[in-house]
Amino acid sequence: MTDFTKVILYTDTDGLAKFREELVALSEGSPQALLSPLAPSTGYQLRHSPVGFRSQFHCTPIPQWVFILGGKMEIGLQGGVSRVFSPGEHFYSADLLPAGATFDAAVHGHWSRQVGPEPLVTLFLQG
Repeated sequence: MTDFTKVILYTDTDGLAKFREELVALSEGSPQALLSPLAPSTGYQLRHSPVGFRSQFHCTPIPQWVFILGGKMEIGLQGGVSRVFSPGEHFYSADLLPAGATFDAAVHGHWSRQVGPEPLVTLFLQG
C-alpha cells in the first residue's frame, strides 16, 4: 500500500454535506513503515456516547479527524444517505457552514448516532 484513503465529510457548493474520498501518499518512512508527511494539529478530545445517543443536524465547527475507538457511529446526511464507521475506522469532518449562511437544519450539516449494543467512543483530532 502506498496510499492512505482519507474519507472526507465536506460541504459542497450547493451547501449540502457529502462524502468523498481522496488518497494521501505514504511518501515517507521506510518500506517496513510507510508514513504520510507530518500534518499539524491543534488538540484533541475524547468522547463517550451512551447507547441511544443521536445528535440533531449540525455542521462541524472546526475541521477535525474523527477516529472510532469503540462501538459504531453512523453519520447521516440530508436526503437519507448515511455511513456507519466501526472501531479502527475514521473520517475527516469538514462540513462547515458556508460563509455568510444561516444554519438551516433542512439543508446544512449532518447528524451522528451511536449504533448497536456498545457505547460509542471517539477521538476528535483538530487540524
